[in-house]
Amino acid sequence: MTNLLLNETPVRTSKNFNINNIKFENIDFPSKIGEFKNVNISELGLKVYNNQEVDKFDLKYGLNEILTNQVNEEANFKSNIVIDSKTNKDIQIDFKFDDDNKYLVDAINIVANENTKSTVVIKYSSEKDIKAYHNGIIKAMVNKDAVLNVIVVNFMNDVSNNFIAIENEIEDNGKLNFYIVDFGGKNTITNYYSNIKGKEADSRLNTLYIGKDEQLIDLNYIGELYGEKSNVNIEVQGALKDAARKHFKGTIDFKRGCKKAIGNENENCILLSDKAKSLALPMLLCSEEDVEGNHSTSSGKVAEKELFYIMSRGFRQKEALKLLVRAKFNKILEEIKNEDLKSEILDQIDKRIG
Repeated sequence: MTNLLLNETPVRTSKNFNINNIKFENIDFPSKIGEFKNVNISELGLKVYNNQEVDKFDLKYGLNEILTNQVNEEANFKSNIVIDSKTNKDIQIDFKFDDDNKYLVDAINIVANENTKSTVVIKYSSEKDIKAYHNGIIKAMVNKDAVLNVIVVNFMNDVSNNFIAIENEIEDNGKLNFYIVDFGGKNTITNYYSNIKGKEADSRLNTLYIGKDEQLIDLNYIGELYGEKSNVNIEVQGALKDAARKHFKGTIDFKRGCKKAIGNENENCILLSDKAKSLALPMLLCSEEDVEGNHSTSSGKVAEKELFYIMSRGFRQKEALKLLVRAKFNKILEEIKNEDLKSEILDQIDKRIG
């Protein structure tokens, strides 16, 4: 058993908010990682170098030093993905936890070279009742004029622990579209940091989450703007039922040199239970002039008028709630072009809300 202090905010706020970090006491921390063999990789023209050495990650933030060191020293899956073609290329990596593959520590490095366009899907799923453990780092480098789409899907079961740190860097006129579908895990803790350093660099993060039972979701998203006319947009839509808890910490930081940069963040949470709890901390930091920053956050129960209207059309309450959650999630779902994956996400929404 290990005690962990994770996901510190870049700037401390009052302790009374109880959101600066997340503390775990006596968490199941695997003493031996072993092998992980249940992984399927579908690649279409990309260079994928699996289980070769990946440079050790030196993260600016990350979840905490212990988890970063575990990835650097004990990773049982390593992958370098190099995108060097001007035509659209795709890759999907599916990790499936089972009795023989309970513990995954993965190190994934993605490099999108100049003028390339590609999509990388990384999916984690686990069998029912398997107490799985995942600790991973995904690092992406988006070079000049490249477009990179990354979709991370968490369908782990409700007795597993999921820890993931994501870091990226975007050069001049590069564009990164990052999607996180965060549905699984008893505890799911995510740290996301985007270094928007290039002129007119564009970083977009879209997240969907659903919490149920006594699930804990802790999201710490940080975007730092350095490049002139750069842009960051954080859009988060979620729903909580039963006694689930969610912490959202979103920080947009305008650094010197990012004149005419724009930063937006929005987080909305639908509360489907009186016991569900939602905490949110949106922050804007600024050390440059002539920039534009906006943030908003909201949480609340489904409007009774909306629910009554749908039910008056012949739907039962559970079906009406599913439709309302789908409607809130639809803006982000529409941007996912993989129809099979989108269908799977919709099925999971129905299962977890129903």
